[in-house]
Amino acid sequence: MRISTIAYIFKQGFKNIWRNLRFSLASIATMAACIFLFGVFLSLVMNFNNIVHTAEEGIAVVVYFETGTKQEQIDQIGNDIDKQPGVAEIHYVSADEAWESFKEIYLEGEDESMEGAFKSNDNPLANSARYEVYLDDVEQQDTLVKYIEGLDGVRKVEKSEVAANTLSSFNKLMAYVSLAIVVILLAVAFFLIYNTITMGISVRQEEIGIMKLIGATDFFVRSPFVIEGILLGAIGAAIPLGILYGVYERVINYIVTKFHMLGNFLQFLSVDDVFHLLLPIGIGLGVGIGFFGSIFSVRKHLKV
Repeated sequence: MRISTIAYIFKQGFKNIWRNLRFSLASIATMAACIFLFGVFLSLVMNFNNIVHTAEEGIAVVVYFETGTKQEQIDQIGNDIDKQPGVAEIHYVSADEAWESFKEIYLEGEDESMEGAFKSNDNPLANSARYEVYLDDVEQQDTLVKYIEGLDGVRKVEKSEVAANTLSSFNKLMAYVSLAIVVILLAVAFFLIYNTITMGISVRQEEIGIMKLIGATDFFVRSPFVIEGILLGAIGAAIPLGILYGVYERVINYIVTKFHMLGNFLQFLSVDDVFHLLLPIGIGLGVGIGFFGSIFSVRKHLKV
């Protein structure tokens, strides 16, 4: 294809937008609103998933050992657990470490006679040696617990069942809600692009007929409308993404500054982390909706 032909197609695509400016602006505005809402929602979902993942990393499966279990066997149990899928980290706490931690938490500042009631070699938590196992995915907790319970030398396994089930339910709920909202937004944007291209075709039917009479190919006639749809989608996506990029960091800083408690235990993603995913998806959705909306409209309404 000649460069002049490509230039003509793009020129006509821009002209189509200008000829049908009111509908074009309506399509761009609606596309921008849809992509903006999608971007806001995706940012919320990404931050929520990050918060949930951070919370999941703090949920430990605690493994206690049978009385008299030798250190070699304890080490082997740890190695076996560490090899299991989904295990992010495993931390061994000896009985002495457990007792020292207990004293720091519960006996600090108490009368010295409280701590002195125990002999230097007397550890009331002698059977409290344990592994604290942290997972990548809390949904794998039950599978891991069943495996650990079957290991020789394991006395008891404690798991955070309520917390794990709650986080798992939230993950599933967010996935379903995300899918539903994305489908609705895509449908609305597609419908508007489709109608805009259809309106442009109806306005230019006579001109298209003349072009066909003088030998214009189907591709030559249809391409400007496809370019129009792509341009509408790209512009409609670029505007809200630019706004979101400028606003996101300010909103996060405001939340952290205004609500100190949230900032202390919630780790928000940076704008670069969010846009690493949002930018290609947002532009891809805008261009894709514009392309397919124009293709469907051209095939149905443009008789060439």
